Amino acid sequence: MSTPKIKAAVEEMVNPFLEEHGFELVDIEYVKEGSNWFLRVFVDKDGGIDIDDCGRISEYLSEKLDQNDPIPSAYFLEVSSPGAERPLKKAEDVKKAVGKDVFVTTYEPVNGLKEFEGRLLSFENEELVIEVGKKSHAIPYSKVASARLAIIF
Repeated sequence: MSTPKIKAAVEEMVNPFLEEHGFELVDIEYVKEGSNWFLRVFVDKDGGIDIDDCGRISEYLSEKLDQNDPIPSAYFLEVSSPGAERPLKKAEDVKKAVGKDVFVTTYEPVNGLKEFEGRLLSFENEELVIEVGKKSHAIPYSKVASARLAIIF
């Protein structure tokens, strides 16, 4: 089964449990590191998640994975918080990040740059406006390669 199909199958298995218990699925990764495969599920909720939350989700998902067996080879399952530098995978994530510090990369240069780290001022009409230093940059959402919350000192 391909990585996108595995991620879709895992999402379908875990989402009902997450929604029922007030969690949000942030991201799923299925990656090979060295000789080992890792299935990483990143979840969050208002106020943040703790180790007990991760344990409950891991137990539930492990049981579902054993029942449905969408992954043919051995792998390690990890359930965790997305952390302080949470990825902004969907437009809805970007909307929630308005007013916060972000790090955004683009597929092609915008105003001569492909990396932007600063305050997300707005996200309207499929355009992000990020203040970097004293300059604002309008970035079409279609040109965003990746985005995440940032910790700027």
